[in-house]
Amino acid sequence: MVHSIEAFDFLDDLNEEEKNYLQKHLKPVSIPKNTILFYQGDTTKEILLLTKGSIRLYIQGEGINEIELYVLNPMEQCIVNTTSAINLTPAIGSALTLTDIEGYMLDREIVLELMKTNEKYQSYIFSLFTVRLDTLAKLLESIKFKQMDERVFEYLQNQQKNPLHITHEEIAQALGSNRVVISRALKKLEREGILKLSRGSITIL
Repeated sequence: MVHSIEAFDFLDDLNEEEKNYLQKHLKPVSIPKNTILFYQGDTTKEILLLTKGSIRLYIQGEGINEIELYVLNPMEQCIVNTTSAINLTPAIGSALTLTDIEGYMLDREIVLELMKTNEKYQSYIFSLFTVRLDTLAKLLESIKFKQMDERVFEYLQNQQKNPLHITHEEIAQALGSNRVVISRALKKLEREGILKLSRGSITIL
C-alpha cells in the first residue's frame, strides 16, 4: 500500500502557508530493495519521509556482528536520519532498504525552518526521540540481561507473522549473533515445544 504525504500526522498541525512551503520543497524518491541509504558515520543532509516499504537500521562495531536497531515502516520518520541531519553529526547506524521504497526527501533547512515557526511541529520532531529511545533502551536491556533463546523468541514474536519465512542467518544478523548460536537457540525452543522448525520457516506453537 502506498501512502501519500497527507497521511503523516504532523500535517494537521501546519497552517496552509506551511503546508504549501512543505509541498514546494518535497522531492519524491523511489529506491530499490537492498540499497544502502547511508552508512554509520555518514552525515545526512536530507530527511526521508517514508510512504512505502521498509528500511532496516543497524549498527556495527569493530570486530562484531551487526545489531539491528529497528525497522522503519511507512508513515514513520527515522530518528537516526533525522538526528544526523538536524545536528549535522555522524549517523549512529546504517540504513538498508528491505524492500523497494517510496517517499519524499526534505532538506534539513526546510525542517529547521518549520521547527522554528511551528511549535507543534517542533514537538512532533522531539517526540520521535522519545519513541526510538525507548526502543533502543529495550534493545540494550535485551542484549545485556536476556539469554539468547529469550531474545530469539522475542524477535520472532515481534515479526507478527506465523509461520515466519526466515533463515537462521537472517535472525543472526538481526540479533548481532551468528548462525550456529541462533540454530542452537531455536533447537532449544523447539525441544521445549515453543515453536516448530521447518525448512525455510518457523512456526510459533
